[in-house]
Amino acid sequence: MSRAFRNNVFPYAHTFPKPLIFPLIIFNIGDINVNLIIFLGVYMRDQIDQFMKYLALEKGASEHTCRSYLNDLSHLASFISASGLIPKSERGEVDVSRIDRDIIRIYLRALFRSGKRSSIARKLASIRSFFQYLVREGIISKNPAKGVATPKTEKYIPSTLTIDEMFRMLDAPDSSKSMGLRDRAILELLYSSGIRVGELTQLNCDDADLELGIIKVLGKGRKERIVPIGSKAIEAIKDYLEKRGFPWGNGRDYPLFINTRGGRLTGRSVSRVVEKYGKKSGLAKRIGPHALRHTFATHLLDAGANLRDIQELLGHVSLSTTQKYTHVSIDGLMEVYDKAHPRSWRNTKRNS
Repeated sequence: MSRAFRNNVFPYAHTFPKPLIFPLIIFNIGDINVNLIIFLGVYMRDQIDQFMKYLALEKGASEHTCRSYLNDLSHLASFISASGLIPKSERGEVDVSRIDRDIIRIYLRALFRSGKRSSIARKLASIRSFFQYLVREGIISKNPAKGVATPKTEKYIPSTLTIDEMFRMLDAPDSSKSMGLRDRAILELLYSSGIRVGELTQLNCDDADLELGIIKVLGKGRKERIVPIGSKAIEAIKDYLEKRGFPWGNGRDYPLFINTRGGRLTGRSVSRVVEKYGKKSGLAKRIGPHALRHTFATHLLDAGANLRDIQELLGHVSLSTTQKYTHVSIDGLMEVYDKAHPRSWRNTKRNS
């Protein structure tokens, strides 16, 4: 569990969609300190519980998506409770119909003191979706978040590795050990396919067809896609599975990657693996699994791959999401231009 999630978010209840209960929470929202024992049954329980079931059962949202929505809505509920903006009933309940646009704006202003604009924009999107659901269900008459402007987010340039850095990282695991073989297979697969860490941890043995060189991935919105993988990744996975001794043919529900206890590998464990070999290979910057996804896309783009094809491989719904990788490639081209072209800004300044 990340530090931000532990300090600022309610721990996700793995019994979902049963009634959700949260333990002691300690965090700050603006100037308001929250140190309470909170049961979701106290603050907007019914509405949030219904919305979470709607997301999971009707919309087919992933556990990660449900966790994010639960985080954002519970954060809002605790702020309202701690701030006293809405009087509570004798049972300590908050009447959701009394939440108006001004209260949401007060909440957002408090977040601006310590939060990133991108995080605030995500929270507002979650709140909008929640209240829109309540409108649809006839619980409230209008969406109080509808007229609240979304903050402009910071321009985000993905962190990527050069080809040399990536190859050093792929060579870092000790292939003489079983965990080294597993870690090499993880790194090779992340770089070869560009899949998300959550998609990797959900892979079962039957999802990988190593003869055809493809994997079946369950992406966001529970959408399946077929992703090709390279020969190096295939070789690394075969070496790992051979060492692990898993008998092929019974892998429908058996995880492709497991921990030392034989259980399914978690996203946090994969993050530790990537960070470990980033340090071991001498990288100055801290690297996570998503950086390998960015690196995959950027290297394909640099080699002349079509942006639409990269969009399909990454599982992006919108091409605009994929287009952020063009900024990385353009930055690289500009650097080469400045160094090499005699009429570039850098060389003109040097000769003046």
